[in-house]
Amino acid sequence: MASGRQPALRLVLIAAAVLILYLPGLGRPALWEPDEGRYGEIAREMYLSGDYVTPRDNWVRYFEKPPLVYWAEAAAMAIFGANEFAVRLPAALFSAAEVVVTAAIATVMFGEAVATLAALALALSPLFFGFARFATLDPALAFFMTAALGAFHMAARSRDFSRGRGRRWFLTAVAMLAFGTLAKGPVAPLLCGAIALTWILIERRAHEIARMPWLPAIVVYCAIATPWFVVAGYRNPGFLHFFFVHEHVHRYLENTEHGWGPWFFLPVVIGGTWPWFFFVPMGLRALRAPESNEITSPRSELKFLVIWFLVIFVFFSIPRAKLGSYVLPAIPALSILAGLGMSRLWSLEGNSARRILGGFSALTMLGAIGFAIAAGALGGRIPRALVIDLCLIAVLLAAIAIGSFMLDREGKRPGAFVMSLALGIILIMGIATRARKDGASETSYRTLAKQLAPYLQPGCIVGSYRHNVHSIPFYTGFREALVSYRGELAPFGDGPDAAASFINSDDDLRTLWSSNGCFVLVTNRKDLPALENLTPAPVIIGCEGKKVALFNGRNAGPPVDCLTDAR
Repeated sequence: MASGRQPALRLVLIAAAVLILYLPGLGRPALWEPDEGRYGEIAREMYLSGDYVTPRDNWVRYFEKPPLVYWAEAAAMAIFGANEFAVRLPAALFSAAEVVVTAAIATVMFGEAVATLAALALALSPLFFGFARFATLDPALAFFMTAALGAFHMAARSRDFSRGRGRRWFLTAVAMLAFGTLAKGPVAPLLCGAIALTWILIERRAHEIARMPWLPAIVVYCAIATPWFVVAGYRNPGFLHFFFVHEHVHRYLENTEHGWGPWFFLPVVIGGTWPWFFFVPMGLRALRAPESNEITSPRSELKFLVIWFLVIFVFFSIPRAKLGSYVLPAIPALSILAGLGMSRLWSLEGNSARRILGGFSALTMLGAIGFAIAAGALGGRIPRALVIDLCLIAVLLAAIAIGSFMLDREGKRPGAFVMSLALGIILIMGIATRARKDGASETSYRTLAKQLAPYLQPGCIVGSYRHNVHSIPFYTGFREALVSYRGELAPFGDGPDAAASFINSDDDLRTLWSSNGCFVLVTNRKDLPALENLTPAPVIIGCEGKKVALFNGRNAGPPVDCLTDAR
């Protein structure tokens, strides 16, 4: 979107800097439950089976999401092996690419200085940084939506959607929406279409809709997005109804999983983009500028960014089912606004600078106090190392609050102020990365899988009692037999190919436990009393967090002491 050698070189440097932030230590933490374990195992099974049409989780057909991210993870496994780095690499690359695209959009809208600040704000937003190093589908969706909206914006800047540059950019936007559909479904064209249409109408350019190249756009979209749906539907009867009706219409309107109120994304957005969110209102002040006769003016650009954010924010605030990652596609718009707001620091007078920096310091200090209170409240309920991490984050936030005000209270060194913020956030992200490792026993089970390995041999059954540890198959290579539980695997769990993935009742468990000479069963600690009467008597062979592993074999050795609270 930016033209010329210097802007291109700057985008390359931004990409390199972001990858230096996102890639080191990417494969070090264990896969988190449930998302990373699930998506990593689906990709591993694709890679092993060679079937890239039908996704399978624990070898059960799994059609909740389309396959593009699984394909990317499987490709990474082909290069780097089936490990945590390969599972997370696509999220890191999509996120880095999104930072670059955001910088390109901001360059066209407001110039290179704002673009650099916008890239900084996006790359170092805590929410964005966290999911750049986490294996889920939303970074891919966010990238394709950002690229689509950027391409549409470029098409709108031309004087004709139907010819030349305008046509090419419009079809590029459609191609990005098709890839977004393969990443996470029809939400990509739905939301981007709503953003584009709302902006076109507000800008009084509705007459241009008829001149858009709709027929070529449909051809491009269908050529990219539909082949997988057609083949998957042909091979798997019932897939299309399940995917489009159950997974999208019903889930949006009726699902209460991860249920939260409409306020949920307010703290997620503010906390997830702090400290950069503070500068968004400063960027919005440009809306006061007079209208212009240009095809796109700074005011129309700002309207585009505001609509971009609000449509996504409101859409995902309506249903009860919410996750913080859902709002990722809206963060680039806020980052550009924050970059525009920060660019105004260079033109502030002393009194204005002191007032703004005083407000920033006060709010950041409140955040520091909040983390300190959380550390005190959670002490004894989470691992001690996590409490220390929360305290360190509180200290760093307090240091940012005090140091930023003292550094530039006269408003004469805005560059030093911004770079000190960036350095402080990088340090906080380092602590957050360590916190992920410190909290591994609460959210991941790589250590438990290693404890099982000496007991596993061909013919062993590996089961999970009344739950699903998604990463057990990934780490052990054994199919996980879910005992008295089906969960999200239920919709396609009745096929003959899925039978080995389920033990339907406790009675069936008792039969298999006594008849199969090698049975490893993973259970929650609270469910141990329900398994005391198994014959032969279970022997504890491993534990991690709230999970305990039991064994029925003769060569179990002395039981492991897993019942002492290590905290």
